[in-house]
Amino acid sequence: MAESVRALPDDIQKLIEVREWDMRTHPGIKRFRELRAKSLPSIAMDEELVYEAIIPGQEKLSAEIQRRYRKKNGR
Repeated sequence: MAESVRALPDDIQKLIEVREWDMRTHPGIKRFRELRAKSLPSIAMDEELVYEAIIPGQEKLSAEIQRRYRKKNGR
């Protein structure tokens, strides 16, 4: 899942801050529980679990990022 995010076009990369948690560590497990995720892979945006157990295509992922960016920034 992280590879999908890192492979996004540069214009989308500029809109996001990527944080990754390792599920083999206590902080990773804690974050997984905070998001109430039930399976991997998962992507959260703005503290909301958006994709769980699926890897969205680049177009779908980019569109969701842009939609949230516009909503947050009034554009």
